Parts: sequence; structure tokens; C-alpha cells
Amino acid sequence: MSEHDIRVRFAPSPTGPLHIGGVRTALYNYLFARKNGGKFILRIEDTDQTRFVPGAEDYIIRAFDWCGIEFDEGVTKGGDYGPYKQSERKAMYKEYADRLMVSGHAYYAFDTAEELTELRKKFEAKKETFTYNAAERKRLKNSLALTEAETQKLLEANTPFVIRFKMPEDQTVRMDDLIRGTIEVQANVLDDKVLFKSDGMPTYHLANVVDDHLMKISHVIRGEEWLPSLPLHVLLYDAFGWETPQFAHLPLLLKPDGKGKLSKRDGDRLGFPVFPLQWTDPKTGETTRGYREDGYFPEAFINMLALLGWNPGDEREIFSLDEMSAAFSIERVGKSGSRFNPEKAKWFNHQYMLKKSNKELAGQFLPFIKKEGVIADIDYIEKVVGLVKERAHFVHELWDQADFFFKAPSEFDPKAVKKRWKQVSYDQMTELKTLLSGLDNFSSGNAESVVKKWIEEKEYSMGAVLNAFRLLIVGALKGPHLFDIIALIGQEETLRRIEIGLYELGRKE
Repeated sequence: MSEHDIRVRFAPSPTGPLHIGGVRTALYNYLFARKNGGKFILRIEDTDQTRFVPGAEDYIIRAFDWCGIEFDEGVTKGGDYGPYKQSERKAMYKEYADRLMVSGHAYYAFDTAEELTELRKKFEAKKETFTYNAAERKRLKNSLALTEAETQKLLEANTPFVIRFKMPEDQTVRMDDLIRGTIEVQANVLDDKVLFKSDGMPTYHLANVVDDHLMKISHVIRGEEWLPSLPLHVLLYDAFGWETPQFAHLPLLLKPDGKGKLSKRDGDRLGFPVFPLQWTDPKTGETTRGYREDGYFPEAFINMLALLGWNPGDEREIFSLDEMSAAFSIERVGKSGSRFNPEKAKWFNHQYMLKKSNKELAGQFLPFIKKEGVIADIDYIEKVVGLVKERAHFVHELWDQADFFFKAPSEFDPKAVKKRWKQVSYDQMTELKTLLSGLDNFSSGNAESVVKKWIEEKEYSMGAVLNAFRLLIVGALKGPHLFDIIALIGQEETLRRIEIGLYELGRKE
């Protein structure tokens, strides 16, 4: 197979919001396609109408738009192998189910849900598990156990039925996985899965295999949770006489603490999102947070996900999508689950924040400033952002780091006052006000040089003076380089704040 024959797909079901594990699966498919000059397809698998959730399909599409993951074909792009929504391909699946019936790889099963439930209860009473398999099927109500005449009579009477796959007996199913190597399973332990339902819709298994074949999918890269389905899918390819694609089952995303797969409950419990975008449940009205609404940059979100299960083989951690595509290989995807780390996710966002221009960040910060009722020049905001962005993980955190650039402190941190406003502070700050009022050059460098020289000449404590000075300017012991702050707010505003602070804090008796 040449590299131009490579075709991969992401095939979500619109049963709710897209979990970040699903986004990672799509990302790895995207990177694999880009690395190998192949095509990446988005197919919506909506055969299970009972679990369909309104708005979920639109959510999936919007999520990928935000992430910057582009498809070459699919529900958003069209293509030569459509329709790309299974419900619109409904008519074709019966033909393939019938093919399996004719070849003896499938059979009609007329057992009702109630009958099967009763059987399961009987097995449970014996502390056993009921499996619809080779050992049980000939004792049940299906075309393998019934005569041809009995089967025909049930069909003519429109008796509800399903079509089940006939698992081979006493056969070892051998499968190859690009991540996990060779896997072998005894067919006798596998159940005869339903392929086609009485409502005229295929199950996931039949539709998935048929669509992958018809869409010429060369590699199926999907989550580890689909490993139990692999034997059935391989046997279906064999039954149809089709070439089997190469499979790769990705490791799970694990919760930050304890054991098990990362879930929405973990996010709710520990305070982080597990969905790319905010989701509102159409039934309950419950809204669940998303990475976009929490302030993550899409590039940071994608970069973080890429390294949860894959490593480039070196120490690099920051990658653009193009750089990831160039470095990506399935061989460097691990077998074991990857533990999600919310703090590392924030670290990634911080790295991308530092990479962004002050102009871009200023534009994103502007709405937060307006929300505080402050009017400021965009050039001024750019300069502020340049001084404080190292101290924040998100744009929405900039206000807490920079509010004093836009308004004088209305109160002073009592802990800082108790610790840093000493008996001599009032007189020292009064002297400092006089010193600063006489400066013709109020640049950061000149002001710092003059003030520090004055402190040394007076033999004052450098720390005591500068901490008291910061308290008057900022209202707390926080912020970037003090002289960068006063240079930006300007000489007049600096003197005004010293005067207000002297009045508010007064002499300490």
C-alpha cells in the first residue's frame, strides 16, 4: 500500500458531548494522515437512534473547528465515499447482512428481550454468565435451532428478529495491532453479536465494518475500549472476503488519582473540564464546562492531548500541529494508560500564553477590562500584558495580576501593612515622593538608579523601602518589577498614589 492509499477516519456517535479522549483519538488519526500524506475522514455513526442526543452532532463539529483539526472528507466536507452519516446509508446495510446469511456466517434470532433476560437470571442464580454463543445457540429460538419451515413461518408472520453473527467453533482468532502486537482469542468464548436489528438499522459492528470497507479505510486507529470488538470485526472482514485494515488501539486516558478511565465525574470532583467546549444537556438543562470557556488556547489544549499517550522520542514538549504531524508515529504510542494531569494542562496554556504577542493578548484581555468598567488605550494594555503575562496561566487571570495598572488601590492588604509598613515608612515615603517629583527622566532604569542611590546614601534598608513603596503603588506585595510599574503608570499617577497611601496609612505610632 502506498502512502497515498492511507485513509483514516474518526467516527463518533452523537450521543452526547465529545470527551477529550475522543478528541485525542481524532488527533492521532489526523497526525497519522498528515505524516503519511493520507486522508482523514469524519463519519457520524448514528445507528443507535435510542441514544441519539439533539445537538450532539453540531457540538462535535464545532469542537473540531475550535481545536483546528481539519477533515479531508466527511459530513462537513463531502467527498466521493458519502453519505458520511450512517442514518443516510441505512438502505445498504440489509444487503450486507443478507450476504452473511447466504454464506452461512449469520442467522436469524427470534428470542425476545424478555426471554433473554429470564435466561440471564437463571444463569446468575447458578453464579454463571449467560453468553449467546456456540454452546447455547442451538438451544435457543433461532434459525440454527429451528427447521427451515419453522423459520420461514416466523418470518412470514412478521415475528421480530435480529440477525446475529455466527462465531466459528474451536477456532483461534489471530489479530495484529500496531501498538499491542499479535493478539489471539478463542472464538468459543465470544458471543454471537447482533448485526442487524428488527427496526431495519444495523448495529455498530456491521455498519462500522461495511463503512470502513466501502470508504477504503486503510488504518483503524481507535480507543482501547474497542479491543473486545476486534475479533468480531476481523472475522467479519474474513466472512465478506475483504482485505482487513491495520488496527491500532490507543491507551486509555486515566483519572488524575486512583484507578480507571477519566470521566466527567472526575472533572466535576477535581475542578477541571473533560469536554473541549461547554455542553448544555438538552434534557436536564445541566451545563458542563469546557476547555474553551475555561480560557484554554486551542493550540495548548491539542498540544497537551498529543503527549498523553505519545512521545516524540526527545525532550520536546511544545509542538505546533505541523510539528506534531512531522514527528508523529504510531510506533511511539504507548500501550499503558496515560494519567491526566490538570496542572500540566495549565502549564501548557501558560507556555502558549508566553509565545503569543502582547498585541494579540491585549485584544483578548480588552473585554475583561471593559467588564471592570475601565477604559484604556490598547497600546497601554499591550505594555501591561507584556509585564504580567508570565504570572498568569489564562487571559482571564490577567486582571488579578494587573488591576493596579488601571486603577489606584482602594485598600491596602492588611497582612502586608502589618509586615511592611514600619514606624519609619511614613517619613521615608514622604522623602521618596519629593525625590521622584524632581525627576525629569521617569523611565524605569533612571528611576531605579536614582532611588537605589538615595537609599544607599541614606543607609536605609533596601527591602524595607521598596516593599513600603510597592504597597503604596499596588496595594499589596505583588506585581512585576516595581520601577517598570511606575514608569508605565507615569510620574503624576505615581506621586498621586504615594500621597493617597500616606494619607490612608499615616504614621505608625
